[in-house]
Amino acid sequence: MKNSITLLCFYIFSNFTFSQATITGKIVDSNNNPLDAAAISLLSDSNQFIKGAVSNSKGFFKIANVKNGTYYLKIESLGFKVYKSDKIIITNDKNLNTIQLTSATEQLEEVVIKTEKPMIQVLADKTVFNVQNTINAAGDSGFDLLRKAPGVVIDNNDNLIVEGKNGVLFYIDGKPSVLRGEDLVNFLKTLQSSDIESIEIITQPSSKYDAEGNAGIINIVLKRDKSLGTNGSLTSGYTQGDFARFNNAVSFNNRNKKTSLYGSVSNGTGNSFGFLNLNRTQNNTNFNAKSETIFDYNRTNARFGFDWYTNKSSTFGVILSGNFSDNFSQNDSRTPITPQGQNQPDNVLVAESDTDSDVYNLYTNINYKYDNKKGTSFNVDVDFGKYKSDRENLQPNFYFNGDETQVISENTFFIVSPTTINLFTAKADYEQNFLKGKLSFGVKFSKINTANDFDFFNVNNGQNQIDNTRSNDFEYDEIINAAYINFNKKYKKVNIQFGLRIENTDSKGELTAMQTSNNNVVERNYTDWFPSAGITFTPNRKNSWALNYSRRIQRPNYQNLNPFEYRIDELSFRKGNPFLQPQYTNNLKLSHTYNYRLTTSFSYSFIKDLFAQVTEAQGNNQNFINVRNVANQRVYNLGISYPSKFNDWWSYYISINASRNEFIATNPDFIGISQNSLSFYAQNTFKLPNDFRFEVSGWYNSPSIWGGTYRTNSLGSLNLALQKKFLDDKLNVRIGIDDILFTSPWSGTTQFGDLFIDGSGGGDSRQFKINLTYNFGSNEVKKARNRKTGIEDEKNRIE
Repeated sequence: MKNSITLLCFYIFSNFTFSQATITGKIVDSNNNPLDAAAISLLSDSNQFIKGAVSNSKGFFKIANVKNGTYYLKIESLGFKVYKSDKIIITNDKNLNTIQLTSATEQLEEVVIKTEKPMIQVLADKTVFNVQNTINAAGDSGFDLLRKAPGVVIDNNDNLIVEGKNGVLFYIDGKPSVLRGEDLVNFLKTLQSSDIESIEIITQPSSKYDAEGNAGIINIVLKRDKSLGTNGSLTSGYTQGDFARFNNAVSFNNRNKKTSLYGSVSNGTGNSFGFLNLNRTQNNTNFNAKSETIFDYNRTNARFGFDWYTNKSSTFGVILSGNFSDNFSQNDSRTPITPQGQNQPDNVLVAESDTDSDVYNLYTNINYKYDNKKGTSFNVDVDFGKYKSDRENLQPNFYFNGDETQVISENTFFIVSPTTINLFTAKADYEQNFLKGKLSFGVKFSKINTANDFDFFNVNNGQNQIDNTRSNDFEYDEIINAAYINFNKKYKKVNIQFGLRIENTDSKGELTAMQTSNNNVVERNYTDWFPSAGITFTPNRKNSWALNYSRRIQRPNYQNLNPFEYRIDELSFRKGNPFLQPQYTNNLKLSHTYNYRLTTSFSYSFIKDLFAQVTEAQGNNQNFINVRNVANQRVYNLGISYPSKFNDWWSYYISINASRNEFIATNPDFIGISQNSLSFYAQNTFKLPNDFRFEVSGWYNSPSIWGGTYRTNSLGSLNLALQKKFLDDKLNVRIGIDDILFTSPWSGTTQFGDLFIDGSGGGDSRQFKINLTYNFGSNEVKKARNRKTGIEDEKNRIE
């Protein structure tokens, strides 16, 4: 039935002819087993689609009524590389005999055909989101793209949730990112969709990976042309929300048999808008704060690399990368303060805050890779990184009477808070054949130093006066030593993997205050074992089962340990917690993949000493946001993803995650809560006449829990995009509209102790985007080197 429907669809959209020539053949895999439901396309000499067919259960296919002429044959089957024939000259019936397809898992030294990857690839160890195959990505930043990635949810505070869990470790090109929190979000916003090749979601990493990240790993693979010769791309984009934004990028690659030089530079600039409303009740008084912020930013990324292939087995390489941002924000807030039982406020706090921050990150990686192509490999990485942030915040606070006709009092603050982080890592990995499997082991050393200054000034008559009670310095040093061993073996239809990683953490946080009574030192030294194991069973080509287990750790962000205060206004601020403990997670996941498309998974996680972002009362009218270990968490998650197509011109992708979160209180002020939630993402792509492509996509998050304390309401977004290629596919024009219905702003409530807050927020998510990309240079494709470095975990913890 399936074959008949597909043949009918091909028949309807084929060019009708009246010749009698017939093309036949048989399609098999590398073991000469017949391939059922392989899609065969007959293409003209100018690469236009002429006719189609589908192979039957014995691998045979037939294309009838073919005019005399010159053609190519293209064959596609899930799990196999796309096949394209040499020229076929038709003058009468043609039997192509047996055509053998190559498994997609096999690594080819050289490829001479051009293929189009599916938007979503579900592999044994990860899910891959191919960015270049979603036209709605035009003009998006790297952060925007994550919301479109399968199984990934972004909450109302820009935190990422994967399979119902917070705590994701970010990798960039296989290297852990130094950045975390706000700085990580800002970095991802500097990346443009044109910079990114794909996003990999690894929910059950093996012992080869750092144990950091209780929700797994997201690896962003930057775009790098794999062709011999010289080639590259130019990109320019425009986005219109409440304000205009611009993005530009250039990338290049020069490769020969001995060397490869590559690089990219991208820039994003413009303004954006955000709002935040926090209506809190504290000590029988209502504080209804409403704020609006305009962000003015200029962000630049640069990355350059060089590889030297000394012989067939050895390669030396170096990567230099950096990102730089100049950000200015202006926040206006208004807070009526009303005792309960009254209709009119007693007074109103009006605060206007200006924040100026300059950030730069510089990183260097030196690498040596040996691979004898017979199962033995050795890899060494040495990484250096430096992060520096200079932030200044001016905050006037004016208290008016209830009808805002008279200023009662004024308090103005000026805060200077520079941060510097230095990182060094060195790691070595070795792999060889062992007992008909693969044995790998390695070691890693990392050292991090972060220095934070916090100078709090009271501004009186235009003069800055240091406040000794609020100013201090915080320095944090951390050394992590790690080693791992891992074994992988395949026996017939079963693949097993197990490993063990050990990590020792030695850290010291030292607070030096102007008032010595506030000085504090927190030292820790602890050793943890992180086992991992997995078994994959593939009874046949269409079915694959996998069961995986891993134990992971989430260490506190450097800035979450920093006890400095960051003021929102005089009544609301944020501060770190130097006594924050790491949280540990045990993950178990069962998954099934059918026909390389439909993937269903069920996972269970238990998180001990959960980080929760709580809002606490201070005094009669102040409150502050703090991260604390207040609960344990159980997470049950059911995930379903399905990329497919209705016919040759309509393809779609669906991703669903249903989760249950249970929070078990370990702090008397924390109220244990449970929540069932659903997240949904869908994308439809239509191939239109004249090589146009149209895309409809959207996401939806049901009511859920954010940060362990906020009960948030549902939100979502509907997006449209259109694409057209020109100049022999060298020029790509994409137009998109995001959040057409403006349904992505969030709202929710939270309570900690006696403090209750009803909040909402969002930004200018309804946007029009246009993006142009021009590709130039060689099209001869050759496999490029896959680089992984050692600094990723440490980079990921900067906030």
